[in-house]
Amino acid sequence: MLIEFSVENFKSIREEACLSLVASSRGEHRDTHLVTPALTGGVRVDPLVRSAAIYGANAAGKSNLVEALKVMQRIVIASSADFDELPIAPFRFDSACEAAATTFEVMCIADGVRYQYGFRATREVVIDEWLFAWPRGRVQTWFERNSDSWKFGEKLTGDKEVWRRATRPNALYLTTAVSLNSRQLKPLHNWFKKVLHVASSRGWNNAFSMSWCRDERRREIVDFLNVADLAIADVRVVDEEFEPKRLRSGIDSGIKDQLVEKFTGTKIPELRLQHDTGNGSSAELRLMDESDGTRQIFALAGPWLDTLKNGHVIVYDELHASLHAALLRFLVDQFHDPQRNANGAQLIFTTHDTSILNQDVFRRDQIWFCERNEKQETRLFPLTDFSPRKGIENLERSYLAGRYGGLPFVSQQT
Repeated sequence: MLIEFSVENFKSIREEACLSLVASSRGEHRDTHLVTPALTGGVRVDPLVRSAAIYGANAAGKSNLVEALKVMQRIVIASSADFDELPIAPFRFDSACEAAATTFEVMCIADGVRYQYGFRATREVVIDEWLFAWPRGRVQTWFERNSDSWKFGEKLTGDKEVWRRATRPNALYLTTAVSLNSRQLKPLHNWFKKVLHVASSRGWNNAFSMSWCRDERRREIVDFLNVADLAIADVRVVDEEFEPKRLRSGIDSGIKDQLVEKFTGTKIPELRLQHDTGNGSSAELRLMDESDGTRQIFALAGPWLDTLKNGHVIVYDELHASLHAALLRFLVDQFHDPQRNANGAQLIFTTHDTSILNQDVFRRDQIWFCERNEKQETRLFPLTDFSPRKGIENLERSYLAGRYGGLPFVSQQT
């Protein structure tokens, strides 16, 4: 589970931006929208919210916040490989920030243990790295690293010095140690690798959902689509011979020739969706012939169900794209249903859709805003900074009226 994520000096984010999923003491929706993590040793921890929605104008920095978490995840997973350059992009509008380090930090829970892990790095080198853990309720320093020295806590076991010597200047100690069989650090590394799912700017493709349609999980996909009121009776995957004429028109001729050469003679999986026609018969449509919203819901179905089943974390930029407001609410409500979300899965998403910006859908501590100032700096702040009245204030109306900020400044042309 994710407790908190913070980033500094990344793209439009100059000063630290911190997204916290720690619930306030407010009483609304406690039975449905909050989850209390189970920690080892019976350690108690504050409840966390099951979802967080981030609003803001275009170019305010919402996508940069999501991208920052994805970049951190990528570095953690792959830094044992030899990066020519770390995928870091400092704040763009101040030359002094170009040479400064970017900071990433998460607080999370993996296998019942709370961790605080982070690092500071430039494109060329990791400057600082730290890891603290609470396996029995009290904080333990497992390691701290900077450009001049290393410090290992006595509770960190294994070949610490071997892992240190094997860590390249532009690689993370966490990743190197896990690649060299550190069992103690593996749960945290696996959290980044297997629990955290950050969608790309275009979301997910159909591959994961389609893989579920090849076995007994197919019924779960169909049920999910029907709960979303898409009237799908069944789905099936058909492996068809590749046909060049099926390539979309307007594709570059050179790319088209490469695709034809690569796929000729192979079978391409294609999804067919069966619809009841109401007269006792049915009709099949290819996925490409369905609406944009249906295609997006199908692509989301597998990751959504897998996340809810396993208690994972989904981070999604512009979740509202191509979706009717009712479908967006349906997706959010899945995470607020304790029966469907029995294992504490979490959803973090950015959106412009204000139809769900109300106190029936969210607690006040689940709503965040991004705003860009005159220096082109992103500021992230929660709705709770404004203390809206519980159950009374119309959040959508107040937001659109500019009370909370996070709106574009549109000048009137004369």
